[in-house]
Amino acid sequence: MDEPFGALDAQTRELMQEELTRLWERTGKTIVFVTHDIEEAVYLGDRVVVLSARPGRIREEVKIDLPRPRGAGDQEIDPVPRVPQPHLGPDPQRVARGEVISLSD
Repeated sequence: MDEPFGALDAQTRELMQEELTRLWERTGKTIVFVTHDIEEAVYLGDRVVVLSARPGRIREEVKIDLPRPRGAGDQEIDPVPRVPQPHLGPDPQRVARGEVISLSD
C-alpha cells in the first residue's frame, strides 16, 4: 500500500488506520505500507524500513517494540529516538540526544 491515507483528513486517517489494524489482526496477513509519516509507521508497524534518497536503498531497519493494541495518541509512540529522520542531519540519533546543536555538524 503506497501512502493510501496521505490525502485524508486527520479524523478519517485515524479511522482508516484503526480499520487497517483490525483487518491485520483478523487475517494475520503481512501488509507492506509505504508512508512518509513516521508516527504512522510506528503506530501501524512492527518493523520500519527507512529508505535513503535516490536511489532508494535500505538505510536502517527498526523493530517497533511496543505492545498492541496501540492507540494513535499513545505517549510511547515517540519516533525520534528510534527512526532516522533525514532532515535532522547525518546522525539523527545524536540530534535526538541533543549532542548536535547545528545541523551542519
